[in-house]
Amino acid sequence: MLLLHGFTGSSRSWPPGVVDGLTSAGWRPVLVDLPGHGRHVGDVDPGRFALETVFEDLGRASGPDPCPVVGYSMGGRIALAYAVGHPDRVSHLVLESASPGLPTEAERARRREADDALATRIESEGVEAFIGEWEMLPLFESQRALAADARDAQRARRRVNDPRSLAAALRRLGTGALPSYWEALEALDMPVLLITGALDRKFTSIAEEMTDLLRRGHAVVVEGAGHAVHLERPDAWIGTVLPFLAERRASHTGRPI
Repeated sequence: MLLLHGFTGSSRSWPPGVVDGLTSAGWRPVLVDLPGHGRHVGDVDPGRFALETVFEDLGRASGPDPCPVVGYSMGGRIALAYAVGHPDRVSHLVLESASPGLPTEAERARRREADDALATRIESEGVEAFIGEWEMLPLFESQRALAADARDAQRARRRVNDPRSLAAALRRLGTGALPSYWEALEALDMPVLLITGALDRKFTSIAEEMTDLLRRGHAVVVEGAGHAVHLERPDAWIGTVLPFLAERRASHTGRPI
């Protein structure tokens, strides 16, 4: 299966409890580094951020057969876009704290303007200043309850990002840059699992709306977690995802791409 991380993350953002849990159950988690992140830090080639280029990379990573695709936040938005554009490549879709985007062009235009302003600030002030601001957003408030070593490890992973790469990801793969997929939800035929944390009311509400539109959608709200369920409650994440994927099995071990 493919695992797609969120903004400022990388293939290393998935905790051992998630990767080991999937592997122990017989799955082969392929940990994807999205454009501008992980092994792609420093790459600002506009072509690398085009959705079709991302889709080609995902297709190569998954091999010849359809497979489950898991995405968190920004990675969930891209996973949904992949499922809409290439439904024959996705057997199951798991979206954690993800949105189908903004429904109107006016909303997307305003978001593009805001993301461009943030991108410019990241470029001028640097990653360190941005990460300090990013971690204080109300969306991530629940993560302050994580153990100190877990918070420190996550901060260290975020600090290796390049300001130009993060800016490029915001401008080309941000919520305002991608189209709305709300109207495409009804056409999806694969099983879709929507995971959110109970402390993240915004994305829990979005997941409820999405479930009403999906043919085979199922929403699960995890208690004691906020936006990053896989990080805050990896036990509950595994306990939710594995039953959903129980129909299919794979083997081997995880590897980054």
